[in-house]
Amino acid sequence: MFLGLDLGTSGLKAVVIDADQAIVAETAAPLTVARPHPGWSEQSPADWIAAAETVLDRLSAQGALAGLRGIGLSGQMHGATLLDAADEVLRPCILWNDTRAHEEAQELDGDPMFRRVSGNIVFPGFTAPKVLWVERHEPRLRERLAKVLLPKDYLRLWLTGEHVAEMSDAAGTSWLDTGARDWSDDLLGLTGLARHHMPRLVEGSAVSGALRQALAARWGIPRGVPVAGGGGDNAASAVGTGVVRGGEAFVSLGTSGVLFAATDGYQPAPETAVHPFCHALPGTWHQMGVILAATDALNWYANLVGRDAAALTGALGPLQAPGRTLFLPYLGGERTPLNDAAIRAGFLGLDHATDRAAGTRAVLEGVGRSSGGRHRACLRRRAGCYRDVPRQADRGRGRCTVGDLDCDAGDRSRPARAVARRRRFRCRLRRRTPWTDGRDRRRARGLHRPAHCPQLRPRHRARAGLR
Repeated sequence: MFLGLDLGTSGLKAVVIDADQAIVAETAAPLTVARPHPGWSEQSPADWIAAAETVLDRLSAQGALAGLRGIGLSGQMHGATLLDAADEVLRPCILWNDTRAHEEAQELDGDPMFRRVSGNIVFPGFTAPKVLWVERHEPRLRERLAKVLLPKDYLRLWLTGEHVAEMSDAAGTSWLDTGARDWSDDLLGLTGLARHHMPRLVEGSAVSGALRQALAARWGIPRGVPVAGGGGDNAASAVGTGVVRGGEAFVSLGTSGVLFAATDGYQPAPETAVHPFCHALPGTWHQMGVILAATDALNWYANLVGRDAAALTGALGPLQAPGRTLFLPYLGGERTPLNDAAIRAGFLGLDHATDRAAGTRAVLEGVGRSSGGRHRACLRRRAGCYRDVPRQADRGRGRCTVGDLDCDAGDRSRPARAVARRRRFRCRLRRRTPWTDGRDRRRARGLHRPAHCPQLRPRHRARAGLR
């Protein structure tokens, strides 16, 4: 038997599988997020331990842990869990969707070394600017700081007594030399830290420690069960779905929304706001685009109108065309592709006909549109095209249409074809419905953004009625 623990934002999930990967037992415990000030997002690490005890109690009662052979960890990334020399928590963990450190992030990102070494923009949600914020706003706590752990690695500390992190999660701190897969002493020094403040690094498939004997005895687990390095939430999901080779990708809609694409080697492109991170397997990397509020936006709306999220979506009925009401899902800023910590959400186009169902549709459509920006950023990066790309996303693992190219994650030749033919779809002619008035003339002529595209030939502009 093998146990997986996933420390998410809204809950801790546990699953036990057998040697054939069949699910033997599963359970979950909810978690809450504290937002004491606008833009803040915190959790108490003590709540993570309580949730872990809850799920392990349940699994032990089902007899699912008696033959356990290994434990794997995954979880939310970027959170700053600050410990003193006795491993006592100094303050609530500052989570991945907390944007209070936007000024510190901008300051660090102004140093070219961060992008050059980490391969990423320093986003407000990353770990390094949060520690700098603590230094400036909570200096007495900063003086006591001895260790910085990511959320799942604090859970690992409780399980094993070891300070350990793995590559995929560490890549989201802004302290990792992502290409070299090691902490960067230079980047640590720029935030007043040193290597001794960091946990030991292992690959995701390596053993990080063994379950503490007291915990093993409490739940009837064999002694010495190894705890693997694990992975950040999306890197672990990628391994589970088989997205580990270049050209393979998947979309995940959880609290945040993610487009995850495995890559052939390390391919940084920080100017795109796409994250090039280490994958959870040795010698592998990936790229990732993130929106901060996906199901989080729907849960917020459900609380606002006093209904359950599942009930809201279940009452929508058949699929309909997008409505007049629009929703911008920037409840706590946005990451890819905007990188704007100050932007906020809002409804547009409200009228007398707007009801609860219309609001639900608007929220779902708003998340979809925001995800489209993330898809464009990743597609432009992978195809080598930095203009808007006609695209149509299909449900299913790693499948999309770019212009007239059907890109399937299972066909590794298709990204190469997209690169070779990118000039053809930069200004792709797309047939659409007939126009109803003069404002739709350009659209009806089937041109993709003709007024903004310098590559249109004069005859194309003439066809569209443009001068």
